[in-house]
Amino acid sequence: MYTTLLATFFEISRTAVSMCSAGILLFLIALWPAKTDIARAGGLDKIVALSNLCFAIPLAVFGAEHLSGAKFIMLAVPSYIPWRLFWAYFVGAALLAASLSIATKIQVRWSGLLFGIMMFLFVVMVHIPRVLASPSDRIPWTIVIREMSFAGGAWLLAASAMREPGASKLSTVGRVLIAIAALFFGVEHFLHPAGCPGVPLEKLTPVWIPGRLLIGYLTGAILLVAGASILLAKKTRLAATYLGTWIFLLVLFIYGPILVVQLSDPSTEVKVEGINYFADTLLFAGAILALASATPRTDS
Repeated sequence: MYTTLLATFFEISRTAVSMCSAGILLFLIALWPAKTDIARAGGLDKIVALSNLCFAIPLAVFGAEHLSGAKFIMLAVPSYIPWRLFWAYFVGAALLAASLSIATKIQVRWSGLLFGIMMFLFVVMVHIPRVLASPSDRIPWTIVIREMSFAGGAWLLAASAMREPGASKLSTVGRVLIAIAALFFGVEHFLHPAGCPGVPLEKLTPVWIPGRLLIGYLTGAILLVAGASILLAKKTRLAATYLGTWIFLLVLFIYGPILVVQLSDPSTEVKVEGINYFADTLLFAGAILALASATPRTDS
């Protein structure tokens, strides 16, 4: 029994270390190609230039989590799917490949397209059954909307790298998915203002963060206004830029301190949770900034 507990402890610890290492390494890789775009941009467009970086880092973090903690990840794979351990490893490798592609801007048309399809399949095969099992539970609904917003962001990245006529349709789908997520999350923030802002899941904003309820309501208002503008295709680039910048600032000044506190916690489960929340919200910011980047400047 003690041997099993010790092995479990070290496996989870290795997962936390590998997730952080993958995120830092991807940041260094993505920063180089982003430098030119940042230098050319002005004002808030410098934040928009970080879209690929914000999107790629979480994929590397989640990919490392799948590879180093595959025996835990496989438990989330539906029992009717054969070779569950294989799929945990396969998805991890696919996430790492997609993160490298998006970070270096090499073959993004394919990595973005395929990652979006993968998110859609996760929704259909994993998350929709959970929604149907507990339709009154808000968390499964939030996860479905979150995953589809990630798919929308990936398709926007792919559309930006395409020159075919179908790229505009892909952009429209991505825009609508992100608008739906912004509106849904905005309502959730007003219903649950004490929750961590951005993607409203179970975790509450720590009491040591000042003005947490104000931050929750303000985030909800920004999400609703920006979501309505994006859905109606009115000032889409401007709305996505402001919303993406706000979520990015939440990552830095809310989830950053939370991550530091949770990484210092002796519980390795708490460490992994902190990393996941940080990466989740950063990926949501990346998806929104991808919309801003894919929208013509004339729309502003």
